[in-house]
Amino acid sequence: MRRLTTPTILVMLAGSSVAAGLLPYEDAARVAEGAALYETYCAACHGAELEGEPNWRERTADGYLPAPPHDETGHTWHHADPLLVRIVTLGTEALIGGNYRSNMPGYGDTLTQDEILNVLAYIKSTWPDTVIETHNNINARVLGD
Repeated sequence: MRRLTTPTILVMLAGSSVAAGLLPYEDAARVAEGAALYETYCAACHGAELEGEPNWRERTADGYLPAPPHDETGHTWHHADPLLVRIVTLGTEALIGGNYRSNMPGYGDTLTQDEILNVLAYIKSTWPDTVIETHNNINARVLGD
């Protein structure tokens, strides 16, 4: 099983399609696998319908932010693919560092790079076309023309 590392992400970016980014959101088989993986690894916190936890923008008493939604009401689509991949691979707390507290673990030792991409592809495939277009434009700006 090949794990997704930061050097691997950079290699993937070098060969990626700019507008579409890294996520195979139009590949039905990969989206289906991503949906199954999402159910196993993500739905308990982020919701079966990608709705996130209530009051996801407000820290809990112990200082953690609840899991955000991954549907169009959340902010997932505001981030380019490389950042989304790094968040899933490393976990939010490890990625941001400092005193940032998050319950989002890294899955780089649990899921392969293709599995991580498939989960994110599933999430993206659920967004309305206008949100997908906006996300593709974000990828184009971040990854270059």
